[in-house]
Amino acid sequence: MEEHHYLTPEPSNDFAIWVNDALGNEVLGERLASVDTFEFPNLGAFRDRLVSIIEEYLAVESNFRQAMEGREFHFMKSVSVILPTPYVAHDLREFIEALRKISLGSLYFHIFESRLRLGRGLNDFTIWLKDSLGEAELGEEIARLDPYTYTLEGLRLALIQLIEKRIK
Repeated sequence: MEEHHYLTPEPSNDFAIWVNDALGNEVLGERLASVDTFEFPNLGAFRDRLVSIIEEYLAVESNFRQAMEGREFHFMKSVSVILPTPYVAHDLREFIEALRKISLGSLYFHIFESRLRLGRGLNDFTIWLKDSLGEAELGEEIARLDPYTYTLEGLRLALIQLIEKRIK
């Protein structure tokens, strides 16, 4: 699921894609694709929603295909390696400069992974702006951004624009 955020602004869901492509089940694929991953505070809640959609479907549908050999779904384990960067921000101007320099992986970590890691439904930037700088309004604006509608580069630009607007 994570790899698609680097390439396309549309929300991707590997399960929906597989159900549609490998099983040829457009109805279930569409139901799985319609899940808004942004509404879940953690992976457990997201997983539970996907399971409930599949169980609801199986409760009423008895005719379903099995994946052909070589098209099975392979579950992967993800391990995050978190390394410090040389970028530190003490104020909004330094924050903008750091945003311009950080890698897309760093941006992903602080926007997407943090919501699931912290279980608060908020990203690292919003929490830092509210708690450390007292910038609650700016933090809320950033929290309201739907990062799934941007490429990561587009998201970086949207964040910079919001902060520049606040500074002016």
